[in-house]
Amino acid sequence: MSGDNGGRRIGVRDVAAAAGVSTQTVSRVLNDYPGIRDATRERVLDAVAALDYRVNNAARALGTSLTRTVGVVASDAVLHGPAAGIAALERAARARGRWISTAYTDSDDPADIDAAVQHLLDQGVDGIVLVAAHGATPLEGYEVPIVPLYGESGTRQREAAALAVDHLADLGHRRIVELAGPADWREALARTAGVADAIDRRGLTREGRVEGDWSAGSGAAVADTVAAHVRAGTTAVAVANDQMALGLMAGLAARGLAVPADVSVAGFDDNPDAAYYAPALTTVRLDVEGEAAEAVARVLGDEPTAPAPPVLVPRASTATPR
Repeated sequence: MSGDNGGRRIGVRDVAAAAGVSTQTVSRVLNDYPGIRDATRERVLDAVAALDYRVNNAARALGTSLTRTVGVVASDAVLHGPAAGIAALERAARARGRWISTAYTDSDDPADIDAAVQHLLDQGVDGIVLVAAHGATPLEGYEVPIVPLYGESGTRQREAAALAVDHLADLGHRRIVELAGPADWREALARTAGVADAIDRRGLTREGRVEGDWSAGSGAAVADTVAAHVRAGTTAVAVANDQMALGLMAGLAARGLAVPADVSVAGFDDNPDAAYYAPALTTVRLDVEGEAAEAVARVLGDEPTAPAPPVLVPRASTATPR
């Protein structure tokens, strides 16, 4: 265990800041690399002593040998998307002869996420993948590579969301409401950008934007707002994940609106239950296995293979508007 600083565990970055050097230099000093100037070595060791930073054997292996373990920092792992991502990362790591070590955090507080990262660094992981990364999640300043599962830009998330809107436009829908995910999530922002891309490109009208928290309950909670748009002429809703779409369809039905007769609904993720919703949900599917394999390759410094493009999965929840 590392030392303590007012309840927060001391990490390599704290030592680096106190010594006025990089985290890589701290790692080299701790691993007794040759070529370090005596004055620099002394500053680092003085900072280690002053901060009571203690290094376990796994952390000492950083920079000298691989531990054959990939770290995963995950939040909101009860949701389908993060859970599927963690399972895919485990398979991708195993395919490369690695294991994963997972630290869970339910907070979007950077300090909380940093503590999870530091916990994994103390185990000597070879790199870290972030699952369900929030906008405030730090990605730099650590001594191992850290990448979000779906890439920093969320390009394929954006493309998938645009696919759903293109499908609605192809059916003849011109007035669309967006049910977005929480704005502090990188994935939600990418999906919102994809919706906007397609709406602008196709010359459609976004009648409104409501926000949920990825849960079915949050989809049901905005049903009144969406129903008002439908009664004013909106004919389709682009939803940022399937669980919110499930709750929204139930909420609309309770208000006397039928899907797709009165309004079409398109989701995102193609979760295992989407085909069994009533009606079966039109959605888009990402290559989660490919995304995981790419992320693991990136943190290990290997040449990644691009995942397959996103795919539209048309079902009964979308139809030509009346």
